Amino acid sequence: MIKVRRISHATFETPDLERLIDYYTEVNGLALHSRERDRAFFVTRTGQLAIQLERASEPRCTKLAFEVAPTDSFNDLARALAADGVKSEVRSDAVPGIPKTLVFQDNKGTTIEVFNEWSFLGRDRPIVGVGPLKVGHVAFQVLDPQAVTDFYCKVLGFRVSDWIEDFFSFLRCGPDHHTVNFIRGKSVRLHHIAFETKDIAHIQSACDHLARKKIPIIWGPGRHGAGHNVFIYHRNPDDHIIEFFTELDRMSDEELGYFDPKPWHVDQPQRPKVWDRASASLVWGPPPTPDFLRGREE
Repeated sequence: MIKVRRISHATFETPDLERLIDYYTEVNGLALHSRERDRAFFVTRTGQLAIQLERASEPRCTKLAFEVAPTDSFNDLARALAADGVKSEVRSDAVPGIPKTLVFQDNKGTTIEVFNEWSFLGRDRPIVGVGPLKVGHVAFQVLDPQAVTDFYCKVLGFRVSDWIEDFFSFLRCGPDHHTVNFIRGKSVRLHHIAFETKDIAHIQSACDHLARKKIPIIWGPGRHGAGHNVFIYHRNPDDHIIEFFTELDRMSDEELGYFDPKPWHVDQPQRPKVWDRASASLVWGPPPTPDFLRGREE
């Protein structure tokens, strides 16, 4: 087993690269670091790589990148993956700021890149959109959430934070409540990608910015039960669901086994558990709109 420590960035294919560049700079509020004919790279205001776009015929999320400890050698990681029956290869200079990655596929077909060395791509970047702090988590619809959950725990060292009944898992690789989510559906595709904001005032500012851009909020503002994050959702031009969130639960000490106590927790202490879907969806806020639910197959 290898042990990833944090999510770095996600890669999306898009049929309209220019339109997505405009979205991620003018609406989402990332900075365009560099672009090629068929690729573009976006960083947060602090200079961390967040999104890679690649031109293709259909919109989809194709890759996730995770950081491992700087002391983890690629030879050891490759041997650990091979012991789990996973083939991997080393690639060099695939993206800006990351000189080398170990690349393999998870058991639902998404490419996984892990790295142990990286550099900031500038700092104090000017932004004009919402300006999130980082990529927080990525959720996928999958055929068998238990099987994919088992792969991420066994191969990548994730821990289960919560389940919603038996159809939706929440997994963490660091202190944040979840870094990846897997929900049952009839096909494999992105469910949503989430970006962390500074606080609730930042969420309010994001609502105002989306309104100015005439982009409807399809769910929220509200507070989820599982993870307890305050959230809003909208759709980007490729029809992918985008979440902005704040106040996500954190487990600062794995040995203690509970999430940092917060006044909005019903359970004291709040430990990983199986939720019913009603209490997991909302502590407060409106129900999801038909546009949020559109396309759901579970």
